[in-house]
Amino acid sequence: MRILVIEDDTQAANYIARGLKEQGHVVEHVGNGEEGLTLAQEDRFDALVVDRMLPKLDGLSIVSTLREGGVRTPVLFLSALGEVDDRVKGLKAGGDDYLTKPFAFSELSARLEALVRRGAPEEVQTKFTVGDLEIDILSRRCTREGKRIDLQPREFKLLEYLMRNAGQVVTRTMLLENVWEYHFDPQTNVIDVHISRLRSKIDKDFGQPLLKTIRGSGYTIRADS
Repeated sequence: MRILVIEDDTQAANYIARGLKEQGHVVEHVGNGEEGLTLAQEDRFDALVVDRMLPKLDGLSIVSTLREGGVRTPVLFLSALGEVDDRVKGLKAGGDDYLTKPFAFSELSARLEALVRRGAPEEVQTKFTVGDLEIDILSRRCTREGKRIDLQPREFKLLEYLMRNAGQVVTRTMLLENVWEYHFDPQTNVIDVHISRLRSKIDKDFGQPLLKTIRGSGYTIRADS
């Protein structure tokens, strides 16, 4: 991670920077608020450690200005001001977390890692593979052994749900709720019909069957070794 430490206490700043560098992070340190704001506005850091009380510009003003300018870099406030009102002011100014002095470095490090994880965009999976069967939910494309398989919309949705839960037993109730959006049992053979159609398309002309019926439980899709 690239971390900017805005702290006028040289001893505390060196302690933080040394510990973070030992963990493999890249650290920059400035000792006044104006310089800290200028660097933070470049928006090239993964996290900021900001002291509340700083010369030239205080920490609350730094973070408020950043947020108003659209900079969303996670901020961990450091301060000897530990009352509830002080913490609330820090969070309302745009801070993401607040750590009072004195503090343990291990806690500071853990809080920074949590902030960066929280702010990281969640990767959305768009392709699913079971054996030589693959679906792409963006292009709505299904292939096996590289050959295109044409599926109806409901068949594709059924296969997508099964492949999202590959290797697990999927019950009829789960299929009714997540594929058909029924929250009751319509007492029809709609699932059996669609499973049969899907199986004929993805398994019939290929060597290893992937879609399996688990008697008394439901269905699963998996590639047996």
